[in-house]
Amino acid sequence: MGRVFVRDYEDILAKSKRIILVACGTSWHAALIGEYFLEELARIPVEVEYASEFRYRDPIIRKDDVVVAISQSGETADTLAAIQIAKEKGATVLGICNVVGSSIARETDAGVYTHAGHEVGVASTKAFTAQLSVLLLIALKLGQLNNSLPKKRFESLLESFGSIPRLIELSLSSKDNIFKLAESMKDVRDVFYLGRSYGFPTALEGALKLKEISYIHAEGYPAAEMKHGPIALVEKGVPVIFIATDGNQLDKVLSNMEEIKARDGRVIAIATQDNEMVKAVSEEIIEIPKADEIFTPFLATIPLQLLSYQIAVLRGCDVDKPRNLAKSVTVE
Repeated sequence: MGRVFVRDYEDILAKSKRIILVACGTSWHAALIGEYFLEELARIPVEVEYASEFRYRDPIIRKDDVVVAISQSGETADTLAAIQIAKEKGATVLGICNVVGSSIARETDAGVYTHAGHEVGVASTKAFTAQLSVLLLIALKLGQLNNSLPKKRFESLLESFGSIPRLIELSLSSKDNIFKLAESMKDVRDVFYLGRSYGFPTALEGALKLKEISYIHAEGYPAAEMKHGPIALVEKGVPVIFIATDGNQLDKVLSNMEEIKARDGRVIAIATQDNEMVKAVSEEIIEIPKADEIFTPFLATIPLQLLSYQIAVLRGCDVDKPRNLAKSVTVE
């Protein structure tokens, strides 16, 4: 997998009628965001599969499909099994992983190393951001190749992408607010994370991090799905964290926030800086810098990671080695 496939496999990718992303855990959340990137920018149909489910059914895979396996370690057993199935059915199989020379790197036709460096903690953090970066760059390249992405937008997004590290630093300037919020949440029993569009998979990842390292029950949902059952669990004081950043669905998110507020839930928002409408509905708010909506996962995820980290520390949990978890799931 030593080659960079956006160069060596760009024609196959650009002409593909379908891309299938397979992954587990945090990498699966990165894949969900990758689906949004690829479909919006490159206009290629994408399916996202849990590798653990993909391997035990008889998936329909055609020879002109491209299957992309995503894994931090490159050793995830279910993902390796999914790769084998895809190869047997004749698909082009590519990989995105962090560990050079890993099994996924060897088994795939080509791919990309994320080069995130050694990640000590069991709960994946920087590898997740690196996976998003690779997926966004692939989507930008494919959008350029198949003429689905206007040149002006391509150049604007590419230039803006270079400023993401600086914007992340700015988003962490609100860490005092994050630590204060963590202190007030350390003894809660349940937390819900809600979002729409790019905010939905971001909410899933925020909830996973809280579960993994603090052992607090947390669930992520598309904001509109709260009305289809989970809202029955909202009672006075239950924290509900909304990814309420500027975008074309913010008005819908604001409506969902009002619904939680009306049921005495505790409304907390990850919001774009200086948004007075979000402030008016929220009890607490963590602000992130203004940016194109497509960068929401980059800017909102890291404050959520920091919140989970601080809650775990306050609860006396081992942040790097959560109970019952392993860095690489190499067995079923």
